[in-house]
Amino acid sequence: MTDPRIDKMARVLVRYSLALKPGDLFRIVTTPAAAPLVLALYRETLAAGAHPLVSLVLEETEELLYRHGSDDQIRYVSPMQLQEIETIAATIRIMASENTRLLSNADTQKVAARRQALRPLQERVMARSAEGTINWCVALFPTNAAAQDADMSLGDYEDFVYSACKLHYDDPVAAWRASASEQQRIADFLASRSVIRLVAPDTDLTYDVAGRKWVNCYGDRNFPDGEVFSSCDEALTEGYIRYSFPAIYAGREVEDVRLWFEGGKVVKATAAKGEELLHSLLDMDEGSRRLGEVAFGTNYDITKFSRNILFDEKIGGTIHLALGAGYPETGSKNPSALHWDMICDMREGEAYADGQLFYKDGKFII
Repeated sequence: MTDPRIDKMARVLVRYSLALKPGDLFRIVTTPAAAPLVLALYRETLAAGAHPLVSLVLEETEELLYRHGSDDQIRYVSPMQLQEIETIAATIRIMASENTRLLSNADTQKVAARRQALRPLQERVMARSAEGTINWCVALFPTNAAAQDADMSLGDYEDFVYSACKLHYDDPVAAWRASASEQQRIADFLASRSVIRLVAPDTDLTYDVAGRKWVNCYGDRNFPDGEVFSSCDEALTEGYIRYSFPAIYAGREVEDVRLWFEGGKVVKATAAKGEELLHSLLDMDEGSRRLGEVAFGTNYDITKFSRNILFDEKIGGTIHLALGAGYPETGSKNPSALHWDMICDMREGEAYADGQLFYKDGKFII
């Protein structure tokens, strides 16, 4: 028997998050593990009068590419992929891994080369999103692998996922809209300020957001959601930060990341575990040592670190700062093949805007 929350999730995604219209071409990208959600989305898409395009991916193919592919094959991008991006009206990527450690032994240089090759696709989606000509969303379907990463049983993890998505409410859309209203108040406050300073254990970091737009996230781009984010002046970040949660990239954990910034650029970086990967990604391209995104997590229904960035970056009481590519709609001028979110717990910290204390111990006090 299908979990009724899956059908509920599909309705919210199609009708609210992606707002599909009759005639829209809607691409669904995931693995076979997410079949129940794919079928529910397919039904809802048909009911909305849109056209579903399903792309099922075997996650083992990426491992095979890094193991057996030539440099030319790793860097190859099919022109059909770019054509799809130019044609679709909406797309969703559903995370549904059956082995979240599949790429743990992959050559980091090959992984970086692949990300660099796919950079034009990423930038085109971002550009179309900023233009308002494409809707996109990232969601997750609970699997045993993800539950194990989170140190939960599958049943407990399903409850965790669907509650984070506000599907336990009779009207999830109303709940997301209420969050939107509160978060907009925060975004408006931040938009009127210039210099943000973060102070927490082993952290004292300052960045400049003057002239940048703060974006309110309430279940449209990510599902679950719950953050306000922007970008910062690429040359004005100063200070140091310790990311208190492990930073995860392609299934590999980098623990106790510490970064030092001068002139907007990472000039020193250490990690207790995975430091080689950290330096490999920092050297990916010119933009990978600069911040592309600055954000505050606002979903207080997510209280537990689950080793999945879709959820972890939204934890109420945390901030995340992403190295690499920024979102054009914020005013970011930092192109990069990298976009790596890292999370800092601020539940024992403070944040100041132009010298004014506005955030303390993980809560907004404005």
